[in-house]
Amino acid sequence: MNYLNNPKQLLTTFVTGMKNILILGAGRSSTVLIDYLITNAANENWKVAVGDISLEQAEMKTQKRKHSRAFLFQGENAAQRLEEIAKAEIVVSMLPPALHFSVAKDCIKLKKHLVTASYASEEIRGLHVLAKEAGVMLVNETGLDPGIDHMSAMKVIDGIRKKGGELTAFYSWCGGLVAPESNDNPWGYKFSWNPRNVILAGQGTAQYIRNGKYKYLPYQHLFSRAEEVHVDGWGDFEAYANRDSLSYRSIYGIDKIPTMLRGTLRMPGFCKAWNALVKLGMTDDTWKIKNPGTLSYAAIVEAFLPDGSGPVIKRAAEFLHEKENSEVMKKLEWTGIFTEEIIPMDEASPAQILQQLLEKKWKLSPGDKDLVVMQHRFEYRLAGENYRIVSSMGTKGIDEINTAMARTVGLPAAIIVKQILLGKIRRTGVFLPVTSDFYEPVLTELAEAGIVFKEKEEKIG
Repeated sequence: MNYLNNPKQLLTTFVTGMKNILILGAGRSSTVLIDYLITNAANENWKVAVGDISLEQAEMKTQKRKHSRAFLFQGENAAQRLEEIAKAEIVVSMLPPALHFSVAKDCIKLKKHLVTASYASEEIRGLHVLAKEAGVMLVNETGLDPGIDHMSAMKVIDGIRKKGGELTAFYSWCGGLVAPESNDNPWGYKFSWNPRNVILAGQGTAQYIRNGKYKYLPYQHLFSRAEEVHVDGWGDFEAYANRDSLSYRSIYGIDKIPTMLRGTLRMPGFCKAWNALVKLGMTDDTWKIKNPGTLSYAAIVEAFLPDGSGPVIKRAAEFLHEKENSEVMKKLEWTGIFTEEIIPMDEASPAQILQQLLEKKWKLSPGDKDLVVMQHRFEYRLAGENYRIVSSMGTKGIDEINTAMARTVGLPAAIIVKQILLGKIRRTGVFLPVTSDFYEPVLTELAEAGIVFKEKEEKIG
């Protein structure tokens, strides 16, 4: 049935008041989002359709529950996109970022609201006027980071403004990690979200401002400049700078702030070992190795090293200026990159080869729990005095499916969908959730779910 040309079906939807939610993508981070919306569907008179490139995955997430529908969805099939979007009042895109723009244009064409957890690209931002003219809102960055970071930070920033304070420094860090009780490998890390994004994290040049001076960190130096960050109740971490901290100054309304840095948290020792992989060339995604299926992992590492003889691991240690038994080399050896195992891929970039290897090694095992940690640090002046506020949050997953990552990405997006459908958020255009109509209901409901920010304030010299 072609819904676009079926006025009877449109009339039925209007008369019954049934509201249709379309979720595109049923991957790792969508579990809690889907569950939340289906759980609320009966009370709110919603129907929830979930489409994914894997019908099995979509069915696993919906579990054939009442008020839900799972279907096979091909994100690049324009005709299918239009037909499915036409049935909905609101669309939630959990697809790969490259597909968001096509979905956004279709939503504007069909006058449907859109929510995504991904970064708002320049293309998406460029749709603001068209979205306003269509009377719809495209809300981006509604997940964890970006998402909860914006909302929790803006609540504090707005509070500082209301009492007349002047923000002088803002630091924000977030990490998707593994819980201590499930930490059984030397890296202190397991995948709880898109592995490809982890492998390619930090590529480009990180940009931030500190004490009024702009700082630029090229990828080849990024992981060697990690800083220590302590989070009360959760311990010590190391942090590397995110790619772009500067653009959020205008978004947060703090254009003149002299210090602003956003970063990613990892367990101590991670960054130095990852930097070794960067130096070797194993995170490069710009070219592909022909016929890696005839080569071993050790042969790939060998190809990156200067000419020489002797065991690959020993020569790699010399190249990296490490002792053969150093903690860095132990981490590298644990991954399996020095083994003679043949790579099970026909053609792949070094980054893809590394990803394939680490997906086996960094997989959450049955019963494993992940950990999400976030901290903001604000410094401000008020009445001639200097103050610091530290706002911290940490939460663990339940198991390898119901992860903290899925909760912290999915819940805020789902809550915003609910607020839009209930008519409590009324806007048109392209937005990030940085105003109180977004962050107040989200942070309130997150706290009820145990995702709570604890704040400490002190006067500083």
